[in-house]
Amino acid sequence: MVEANAQTQDCLTDEQVQFFLDNGFLIARQVLTGEELAAVQEAMLELYQKGVDGVENDPDFMYGKGVKTGQQVLRRVEYVQDKSEVMKAMLGHPFILRSVEKLQGPNFIPTWDSMVVKVPDEGVIVPWHRDAGLADYPDEMVPIFNVDFYLDRADLKSCLWVIPASNQWDKARFLERCEREGFDTSDAIPVPIEAGDVIFHNIRLVHGSPSGDGNAMRRTVYYEFRPGEIEAEYGPHTPEYIPLKQQVLLESLRKRAETTYGQREKPFEYAPTGEFALPDEAVPPSTFRYPHESFWR
Repeated sequence: MVEANAQTQDCLTDEQVQFFLDNGFLIARQVLTGEELAAVQEAMLELYQKGVDGVENDPDFMYGKGVKTGQQVLRRVEYVQDKSEVMKAMLGHPFILRSVEKLQGPNFIPTWDSMVVKVPDEGVIVPWHRDAGLADYPDEMVPIFNVDFYLDRADLKSCLWVIPASNQWDKARFLERCEREGFDTSDAIPVPIEAGDVIFHNIRLVHGSPSGDGNAMRRTVYYEFRPGEIEAEYGPHTPEYIPLKQQVLLESLRKRAETTYGQREKPFEYAPTGEFALPDEAVPPSTFRYPHESFWR
């Protein structure tokens, strides 16, 4: 299987890009290492513990039914960048952003940012699905995708399963596949992975994970990116959303440059073009939490 390694390259290669376009997913090894990996793990452990202790009247913390006890267990936290300085800086990761630019062009923006949790021995099933259901753009256009940052090792008891090349399926084939009973893996492959590794996955890729049975902790942070051209024409957000998320990305680059690990690397230069070009003076974002529902078309 074709893989990338962030310690030996500064961007995806043409071969890796083609594998991703053909199959809908790509592994990149050792994206988070050393000090940054430890900082991200600590920050998300604090957020996880807050959720486990119980959060009332906060829609950003989401719960599901544990498979062993039947009790409510934490399964997802939204808007993690707003909740952690470390996660803001992670958005500015140069290998990730250079690779996003190669796949989507210079006018991309960050959109969703979430953490999904498999609680030990209580991992909630994630049925076969495509992300968000907001992919009504022409097939020939560049892909929208998530970057999945793994903070814990994921073995066969907790890892993601994917159906290679299912990003190329039409809607009817996708719906037929999802109607099968149980978590059928006959046409799928597991993607075991180590802490600090990343999976790029097209939002049209059919993927999921079974319920936990003796599973260890698995925390995965998802950062989604979309080309500005697709967002402007097809949404789902209004055009006003685009410059706000450009501000978020610029501020993340600034925050990363202030970290010790950011100072040791060549920073990404964000330079969108045409109608998406940045203003002469950068305006800092008023928040890192722009609620999606406030910008639906």
